[in-house]
Formats: sequence, C-alpha cells, structure tokens
Amino acid sequence: MKALPFILSFVLVTTTAVGQRRRAVLPSGTVVDLSYPFDSESVYWPTAESFHLTKDFEGVTEKGFYYSAYKYSAAEHGGTHLDAPVHFSQGRHTVDQIPLEQLMGSGIVIDVTKQCEDNSDYQVTIKDFLAWEKKHGRIAAGSILLLRTGFGRFYPDRKRYLGTEERGPEAVAGLHFPGLHPLTARWLSANRSIKAIGLDTASIDYGQSTLFESHRILFDKNIPAFENVANLARLPPKGFSVIALPMKIKGGSGGPLRILAILGQP
Repeated sequence: MKALPFILSFVLVTTTAVGQRRRAVLPSGTVVDLSYPFDSESVYWPTAESFHLTKDFEGVTEKGFYYSAYKYSAAEHGGTHLDAPVHFSQGRHTVDQIPLEQLMGSGIVIDVTKQCEDNSDYQVTIKDFLAWEKKHGRIAAGSILLLRTGFGRFYPDRKRYLGTEERGPEAVAGLHFPGLHPLTARWLSANRSIKAIGLDTASIDYGQSTLFESHRILFDKNIPAFENVANLARLPPKGFSVIALPMKIKGGSGGPLRILAILGQP
C-alpha cells in the first residue's frame, strides 16, 4: 500500500477537570495505513467464520438514481482486528470499554524479521526488547508497541502466513507463525508501561500455542492487542504516532480495526 501525504487538520475538543474547553490539534505528517481490507481473502482463524459481503441492492433505481447497499458477516477475530482484554481475561475491558486514550499514542517497532526467517515458531524474547532499547533508549511509558516478524509479506497466503490453508478444528495443530514469548509478556507487563501491543501475525501467541499465555498475561493487565497489522515494513523503529480505532461492539471481545501510523511524530 502507498503511504499518503496527508495533513491532519482536524481539531479535537476536550474538556478539562475544571470544565474549560481546550483545543488540541492532531499531528500532521505522512499517514501509513496499517490495516488490510476486509474481503473474501481476509485471514481468519481456521475455526472462525470468514468475512462475507452480500448485495442487497446495486444499480439504478426505478426513480433513475444510482444506489448500492450491502450486508456483511464475520467473526470478531480476523483480518486486521483488535483483541479486547476480555477475550482471555474475565472482567477486563470489552471493546467498548477500552479508553480511547489507550488506542492512540507514540509508537515503536521492534523488528525480529531476521530471527523469524528460518524459524516460523519464533517467540520474541526479552533479549530482543533489550537490544532495541540499547539502540533507541528505554521504551517510553505510554508507548504502543508493534512487533515486526516479517510475516506480513505473506498475507493473505494462508499456507505461508498461518502455516496451513486448511480449515476447521483439525487445522489448528498445523499453525506455524511467530509470536510473543510468555516470559517476555510477563517481563513487559511488570517492567514497562505500554498502552497496547500489535504485530503482523494472526495472534500475539505463536501458532503452536495451546494455552495462549501471552494473551492471558497482557489482557489481565488490560493491555489490548492488534493482530494482522499491515505495512510494518513502512515504519521506522520510533518517531511516529499510532491511532487504532476498532468497531465499537458493546460487550465485544474483539472487532475489525482501522489502524494507522503518522510518521514524523515523537
């Protein structure tokens, strides 16, 4: 996808604690779309319903004007989407309960592409985080953390992206893609303060996980996850902002996500 040079001229109006109105201008810069389109090729978990778009009407009406309308159906978790903490942690935030401030902020990319080239089951380690910090400084509080495994280049080829193109419960055993090691998730949640985490694979836990420990550790701390994130190769290690807005499904455990990065921001 092509990054769009786009000057954001919107103005947010917020209310301070004393009731005064404050105007905050959104940052300007080059916008990179980090979302895949939803269509028949969108990647979903082997056991989940895929995206379907059906036509209600498309064409010229009897009154002479063009009109189109469609309906869609899909599982919450597929394509570029958000995992709400309640997905693996009872009583934690549902999609609509996640504070908007937690879905916007300064982003960083930790690139483990080399580590994943010959190991589709790679799990991102604490050492990977410390190596990033040695080059770029300590991860700032309130960061949105993105993990680049390089698997985004395979999307939407299910065989290469997921490890299998089969569908159904029996296909789950054939999943092979990188993720975040549970020990790293525990270290991260205990030693760094991040708003959210995302990556360019189908799950924060690697494909062979059966206990989904990284999900459980992070979600217990109300840290949401972004999965199947696109175009991470377009981003620098730091110096950009992220805005990640999911469909606001009341009580939802996840939902389709439109996520973007704005380059040139602290």
